[in-house]
Amino acid sequence: MIKLRKSDERGYAHHGWLEARHSFSFANYYDPEFMGWGNLRVINDDRIAPGSGFGKHGHRNMEIVTYVLSGELAHQDSMGNVVGIPPGDVQRMSAGTGVMHSEFNHAKNQETHLLQIWIEPSQQEIPPSYEQKSIPREEKLQKLRLIASPTGESDSVVVHADAKIYAGIFEGSDIHEFTLNPQRKAYFHLVKGQLEINDQVLQGGDALLIEGESHLAWKNAQDAEVLLFDLAPA
Repeated sequence: MIKLRKSDERGYAHHGWLEARHSFSFANYYDPEFMGWGNLRVINDDRIAPGSGFGKHGHRNMEIVTYVLSGELAHQDSMGNVVGIPPGDVQRMSAGTGVMHSEFNHAKNQETHLLQIWIEPSQQEIPPSYEQKSIPREEKLQKLRLIASPTGESDSVVVHADAKIYAGIFEGSDIHEFTLNPQRKAYFHLVKGQLEINDQVLQGGDALLIEGESHLAWKNAQDAEVLLFDLAPA
């Protein structure tokens, strides 16, 4: 089963300083058909206006991965981390027993565009922790690069969840293939650009909810950036 989720079908919110698209039910957006997929709970496509951001707020028992696309995000948390997250970096915060943090765009004339991803953890009430790694662009060109995993393999950040995240940047007519475990769920999110996958044309923001499949193939990519999630079954 492969179900297409079009970009404009996602939830939408505009708060002046923040423009957001919600792939799954979040805040004031609620759709009982899209409460998550496997243990993937949230993908928020956020655009933060210059000089704005999320004030201090709390999380608990969630694996949070931030993937910055443009601009820079300033992060500060109750674990003592005060860092900037530029494009190309992957940040993982395990909220566990509870963490407070804030996220801000300090630029005066540049929007920050990011994806924030929430994955349900394999174990509740673990100690909070933080990790951030830079993934060079060349490691994602014309291939899927593992950026998050339970073991930290291939220099990925460690998520305390039964899930892996891959990122890739594709251009041209070459065919790219990926083998799936049909006993698990997967989620294919086209961050930007265009490509053709399993005979469907996807535009930026479109996604595929995948279950019971063993193979994906895509081609005819135009400035395409992809995230692929290997997820626990329901």
